[in-house]
Amino acid sequence: MNGIEMDIDGTTEIKRHNSFTIPTKRAPISKRKGRERCHSYHSDGKVEAPKMSFRVVRSSKFRHVYGQALKREQCYDNVRVSKSSWDSTFCAVNPKFLAIIVESAGGGAFIVLPHNKVGRIPADHPLVGGHKGPVLDIAWCPHNDNVIASGSEDCVVKVWQIPDGGLSRTLTEPVVDLVYHQRRVGLVLWHPTAQNVLLTAGSDNQIAIWNVGTGEVLISLDCHPDLIYSACWNWTGSKLLTTCRDKKIRIIDPRKGEVESEAIAHEGSKASRAIFLKHGLVFTTGFSRMSERQYSLRTPDELNEPIVTVEIDTSNGVMFPLYDPDTNLIYLCGKGDSVIRYFEVTPEPPFVHYINTFQTPDPQRGIGMMPKRGCDVATCEIAKFYRLNNSGLCQVVSMTVPRKSELFQEDLYPDTLSDEASLTADEWLAGEDAEPCTMSLKERALVVQGGYVSGRATQLTVTKRNALATPRDRERDRERDKDERSPTPAARDSQAPTPAAATPPPAFSAMVVSAGPHAAPRHRPRARQGRALAHARRARQPGAHARRRHAAARLQRHGGECRPSRSAPSPTASATRTSARPRPPRATARRPRPPPPRRRPPSAPWW
Repeated sequence: MNGIEMDIDGTTEIKRHNSFTIPTKRAPISKRKGRERCHSYHSDGKVEAPKMSFRVVRSSKFRHVYGQALKREQCYDNVRVSKSSWDSTFCAVNPKFLAIIVESAGGGAFIVLPHNKVGRIPADHPLVGGHKGPVLDIAWCPHNDNVIASGSEDCVVKVWQIPDGGLSRTLTEPVVDLVYHQRRVGLVLWHPTAQNVLLTAGSDNQIAIWNVGTGEVLISLDCHPDLIYSACWNWTGSKLLTTCRDKKIRIIDPRKGEVESEAIAHEGSKASRAIFLKHGLVFTTGFSRMSERQYSLRTPDELNEPIVTVEIDTSNGVMFPLYDPDTNLIYLCGKGDSVIRYFEVTPEPPFVHYINTFQTPDPQRGIGMMPKRGCDVATCEIAKFYRLNNSGLCQVVSMTVPRKSELFQEDLYPDTLSDEASLTADEWLAGEDAEPCTMSLKERALVVQGGYVSGRATQLTVTKRNALATPRDRERDRERDKDERSPTPAARDSQAPTPAAATPPPAFSAMVVSAGPHAAPRHRPRARQGRALAHARRARQPGAHARRRHAAARLQRHGGECRPSRSAPSPTASATRTSARPRPPRATARRPRPPPPRRRPPSAPWW
């Protein structure tokens, strides 16, 4: 090679001097001749070769995801975010509305805003305020975009129906009150596949699973010795994952009420969170023994042995993992942080790949994530967040994958969760499981003003059941409801409206004949006297001496009698009126004025 013989044997040791590896032995500065400064391969003076650097870059379509905050005019300002110290996101979003827990005097409340109502929110904007204590958690129903549930410190869970277009006045009457817990309710969570199934957890260490359609408790779980931090359903809704103050995570079969497995997730004493991923893995966030924030990935079969555990920083804010099942991206948002970190979960090591960080100058107090059917597919938006700042600003952050083409990107938008339920509450309670219903954003997305628009509001109806009814009575009621929904042809004929009668009823005819053709409302002396008294009452105002004189003169002149009408009735009409009913005698005496109220002397004390 250009007159240089390369001696390749086992004794020649080639070292690479660059920023990634450190040599074990270096030559003196006078003999380096600039070889190390240019990061060249070299041996002990025998061989010099040009640099050959190989760096393998992981292939992913989400490597270049970036976040962009919208302008202040497109965000929500002047929102009085709740100052409660409860570890909650304080925000819930769906394709129709944005709900935020706010400060309220005399109880708890949250505000509901349509997505088109951006800008500065008036201070007197209508609220949803029926709770007697501060609201701790809210959650939109995944199968009805107009229904939201709220848990409060007053131990009551309320379910609300929000009209299309938002609220025009303060809403205080819920659809149903769910009363079971003995202490404050800090967690509400809807079932992903079953209709009207709601999970609630309180500070009494109890978990209640409700059928909102009937307002009754389907299942109650008492398997936690301490406060419950979080809960999450798996993809089909057959298993439940919880974290507790005793530092353990538990996988529970809710219909059997059995704990299938449990393990200590993080050794720190602060709050932890855990979520189920789409393919069954468990992702947790928490604190180490040295109060360092960390995350871990585990399998349900071996919760004690995490696949990977990574420490992030030493901040003290609780991290909320927000998961996108379509892209397998996890967004970590900490309370009090000013950043949003996002990771991708893959089958290759290290399994949880860090992608990037979105950073803002203001710390966040709460955050909400828009479902995928509310994202704008025209701009390749894969996620949208609503950050609540301490200054009262709700900042909208859009996560976008840069693409040059303006066509629909099928690799970014697989079939996502729809707003249709796969099961009813009774079917799920009977033991059935089903995959969630999905929809294609290419067919049902509206590429105008940011995403899919759901249909009209569906009214939530609650039918209370009799607790003392037997199974036969319930079956009879179910058959009766089915008959009422589909009436028979005979029932339809019987319900048809009857034609109006051509002649009036006999009672009405007799009344018309007895009254006579010229019966007209007479002027009653009492009415004239009442008008005169009204004049006199008005004449008692200060400075109205002339009005007082005129009113007294009118009373003295008429004496309660009625003035003659301009057009005198005919003699026939007078005779008919007299014969029909005798006229009462006219009042000639003046109505006595009521005595003036007694006034206490000025020197008397007020009591």
